[in-house]
Order: sequence, then C-alpha cells, then structure tokens
Amino acid sequence: MSLVLSVNISKTKGVSKKPIDKAIAIKGYGLFGDAHACKDSNRQISLLDFDEVMVFKDVLHFGSFAENITTRGLNVESVSLDSMLKIGSIIVLVTQIGKTCNNACNIKKLLGSCIMPKKGVFGVVLKGGLIKPNMPIEVLNGENFYNR
Repeated sequence: MSLVLSVNISKTKGVSKKPIDKAIAIKGYGLFGDAHACKDSNRQISLLDFDEVMVFKDVLHFGSFAENITTRGLNVESVSLDSMLKIGSIIVLVTQIGKTCNNACNIKKLLGSCIMPKKGVFGVVLKGGLIKPNMPIEVLNGENFYNR
C-alpha cells in the first residue's frame, strides 16, 4: 500500500515547497495556497516517491523537488496515465508522468539535478477534500472507480 509521507506547498513557482500539517485539495484546482494550483492546468497536483530521491538525502527535505505530495510506495511504475489515485476522500486523475525540465530551474541549480522530469507524477483533482500525512493512497483504474 502507498502512503502520504508529507504534504507540501509553496507560494512561489520554481522553489522548493515546505511541509504543512494538512491541506485542502480543491476539485479542478489543486492544493489551496499552492502556487501551482490552477484550474486550467493538467498539473494541478504533483507527487514524488521518497524512495526515488534518497540519492539526495544529504540535502533533502520533503518538498525539495517542488512536489505537493511526498509518497512512499507510489512510483512511476505503479501508475499509468488515466490512473486514479484515492487519497482519503480525494480523487486525483493522473494526467502526466514526468515533465520537461526548465534549464533555469532553481531546484536543479541548488541540487545539481532534478528528478521530476522522469519520476514526477502529475494530475488533476476530480474530487476534493482534506489531505494529510499517513493517509493511504490507493491506485484505481477507471472501472474500479466507477463501480464503487
């Protein structure tokens, strides 16, 4: 089973995010208070598995790679495009795996590398709600979700 380790937001794009105790995911928007939340984006929320970033453990903190949700057990091999992630009452539709990295990325400059282009999972919020650490993450396919 996958698990939320940390929920992270930032008020500015292009910087590391800071862990918070809890957040509200808003349907069609993203995490309340986060700079990347946007109703017209297919990357309203981002997830990154902690095991993927262990190589950076000397400089790492939750949110180092600007991920909204740091997970354990949810890596790019465990999801596919159009997977749905159930986190408590929240439903996130996976819309993108990886992304194009900006060469001027502050995170890349600070850490020397950025793994979001290969390991980041991005999605849109289909159903909002509260999200906080230690919540389980369930990967659903469309059939399982709609038959609930």
